[in-house]
Amino acid sequence: MQIHLKFFASVREALGTSGETVDVPADVATVGAVRDYLIARGGAWAEALGEGRALRMACNQAMCDGAAPVAAGAEVAFFPPVTGG
Repeated sequence: MQIHLKFFASVREALGTSGETVDVPADVATVGAVRDYLIARGGAWAEALGEGRALRMACNQAMCDGAAPVAAGAEVAFFPPVTGG
């Protein structure tokens, strides 16, 4: 299944890219599973997206949690929490 990934702010800086299109295995069916799939790449991916990191996630431009389903062609975004001031 092909999905589109977007990375913002410090996540983008850590990964050195603002996005990519990837083919994920059929068992990667939620946003949380996408995150786990990317963490498994290791290196900067594991550091930027690791479970201890405070991250916000969105699927098709709607904020979501890791249980949100992902379908072919979905856009999944990862970004740090935003604070106002």
